[in-house]
Amino acid sequence: MHRLLQRAFSTRIVRVLLSATSSFGLKMVRFFPNPYVDIQPGTEFNVNKDDVINSIDEHIGIITKRLQPSRRNVDGGLYVGVTGISFMFYYLSKNPLLSDKKAHFIEKSQDYLNPALETSAGYKTSFLLGDAGTYALATVVKKEIGDKQFVETLKMYQSLYNYYLNPKFLKCGGDEFFVGRAGYLAGALWLSRELQMGVLSKEQLYKLCDIMVASGRDYARSHRSPCPLMYHYYNTEYLGAAHGISFILQMLLSVPGYLEHNKSAAQDIRATIDFMVALQTPEGNWPCCMEEVELSDHKLVHWCHGAPGTIYLVAKAFITFKDQKYLDSCIKAGEVVWHKGLLRKGPGICHGVAGNGYVFLLLYRLTGDQKYLQRAKLFAEFMNKEEFLRDARLPDNPESLYEGTAGTVCYLSDLLLPDKAEFPFQDIFSTNAF
Repeated sequence: MHRLLQRAFSTRIVRVLLSATSSFGLKMVRFFPNPYVDIQPGTEFNVNKDDVINSIDEHIGIITKRLQPSRRNVDGGLYVGVTGISFMFYYLSKNPLLSDKKAHFIEKSQDYLNPALETSAGYKTSFLLGDAGTYALATVVKKEIGDKQFVETLKMYQSLYNYYLNPKFLKCGGDEFFVGRAGYLAGALWLSRELQMGVLSKEQLYKLCDIMVASGRDYARSHRSPCPLMYHYYNTEYLGAAHGISFILQMLLSVPGYLEHNKSAAQDIRATIDFMVALQTPEGNWPCCMEEVELSDHKLVHWCHGAPGTIYLVAKAFITFKDQKYLDSCIKAGEVVWHKGLLRKGPGICHGVAGNGYVFLLLYRLTGDQKYLQRAKLFAEFMNKEEFLRDARLPDNPESLYEGTAGTVCYLSDLLLPDKAEFPFQDIFSTNAF
C-alpha cells in the first residue's frame, strides 16, 4: 500500500493509541485553550489586510526555500506534494488584492507544476494524491497563461472517466475524496468553475452520481446500515470529509440538477443527511466513524474527521433545502471548533488551525455575522503566537497544501476576501451550471 495511505488518517491506530494512553491514566491534550472572547453583537469588524499580506509573504519565503520544485517532491500530489504548492500559487494569483504579484505567482505555479507533469504521483485516478489532480491543475494554469496545450491536459483528465464506471474499481472503497469517485467529481466541478465551461456532460455527471448512489445503497443494504446510503474506506465507515460519507454526499448535492434527475436518489441522499445531522453530539462534533458512534467523547475536531469537515455537507444541505435545522447544526459545529479548534497538530487545513479557521469563514458567508469574521482572524493570529510556534507539533510535510503552511497561505488569502472564501475544492455556494 502507498506510504501516504499507510499514514494518512489512520483512525484505527488513533483508537489504539487513545486506548493505550487511557490505560496508563494519561490525558492527551489535542488543542490549546482558546484565550479569546467574541466581539459584541452588532460590532463592525475589519481585517488588517497589510498584516495578512505580510504574513503570506513570510510563509511563501519559507515554503520556497524549504520545498523545491523537483521530481523527488512529486509524491503525494495535491495533498502533500509539489502540486499542492503549485495550487497555492495559482490560488494567490486569483486574488485581486494581490494583483501586483499575479505574474510572479503564475510563474511559480508553473515551476512547481512542471515536475508533477514529468513524473507520475503514483495514483493515476486519485484526485488528491495522484495524477488526476495534476491534470486538473495543469489545465487551469495553462489556460491562465494562454497555453493552448490546456486542451490536452483537459483531455487527460476527461479520459479517466471510464475508470470510475467500474462498480468495483477500487476494492478499498472507490467513492471517497482522496482516491475515489467523489474526488474526481470534485475536480470536474472545480475545473468547470475555473474554466467557465462544462468539463463532463450532464449525462456523464449523472451517471457517475448514479453509480455512487448505487454503491452506497449496496453497502448499506449488505451491512444493515441505519441509513439508506453508507460507504467504507479500508473497511471503516468514515463519516468525515477526508475518506467519509460527508464529502460524498456533498458532491452528490453539488451536481446541478441531479436531485431533480433522480428523485429516488434524492430521497436517499436527504434521508442520509438527516441521519448524519442526528449523529451530531451535544457539543457540536461528529464521530470519526460509525464504529465510534456509541463513544461518549469524540476528540477529533479536524477537517478530515469531525465538525470542521462535516460542516460543508450540512451547509450545502441548508443552501439546497432551505431548512433551518441545517443552519442550526452548522452554528452548533462552529461552537465546538471555537472552543477546541486551536489544534496542537499544526497550521494545516487538514488537521490544523487553518482548516478549523475556515469554518468561521464559511459561517460568515452563511450568516453575515461579524463574529465569525473576527474568529477567523483570531485563529490566523494565533498561529503567530509564541505559544503556538513553540508547542505546536511539526507536521510530516510542513510546507504542504493540506498538512502544512501552503494551506495556511490559502486561508490567509481568503481572509483578505471573506465574502468569496472557500476551502480548496469545496465551494458550496457555486451553482456550477455550465
